[in-house]
Amino acid sequence: MGSGIRVRLVNYTRKPLETVTWAALISYWEGWESEAFEMIGESDVEMHLPRVLGYGHESILEHATLTFAVEGCSRVCSHQLVRHRIASYTQQSQRYIKLNPDDVEGTFVIPESVKENPGLYEKWRKLMREAIELYDETFRAGIHQEDARFILPQAVRTKIVVTMNLRELKHFLGLRACERAQWEIREVAWKMLEEMAKNEELRPVIKWARLGPRCIQLGYCPEGELMPPGCWKRTKERWKALAEF
Repeated sequence: MGSGIRVRLVNYTRKPLETVTWAALISYWEGWESEAFEMIGESDVEMHLPRVLGYGHESILEHATLTFAVEGCSRVCSHQLVRHRIASYTQQSQRYIKLNPDDVEGTFVIPESVKENPGLYEKWRKLMREAIELYDETFRAGIHQEDARFILPQAVRTKIVVTMNLRELKHFLGLRACERAQWEIREVAWKMLEEMAKNEELRPVIKWARLGPRCIQLGYCPEGELMPPGCWKRTKERWKALAEF
């Protein structure tokens, strides 16, 4: 059974590699001008971008942004997501959106680790069913959902719009696409990469900017002895399959 998380790339800076290359050239090209943007092509990207990024000058990545719609993750996940502060977020409001009391599975995220224990799983379902029923009873008693929502657990599914520049996205993916990241936010991170890989204009950005977990960015796993067995090989294969989609 899937987690129910959906991630969709809804908008992005067109010609992203050309944009960051053009931005980089202002630093050392005397003939730079705004009109030069129209002249930037693939050969210019290949000539300049590896050197600039190789020096660690990643501020140029901030000139390209991407906007994702994330649906079906829990508020446990969204609380982790918004900790990445150099980004913009707009989230579904529990103050204005009334939850459906008749759909426990559709309203809450229950981890697979819990579902694997039938007795425990049923206790979770019972607790969440009681929570959503009390929420609905509170609302029907005339109390606004802005107060009724206080009874709801963090497992409630949510929707959130996320806009990040490429530099922050690289930082986010470095931490959250790692196998040691919490499973739900890790799934969001890899689905973001998958969305980029499906786009012909953005797929090369994955390789150029080395977007992925930190082991991909650094060439080694900084987690050391904390690294799960076989993680490095699995991650490299998964990343390569995306970058060469």
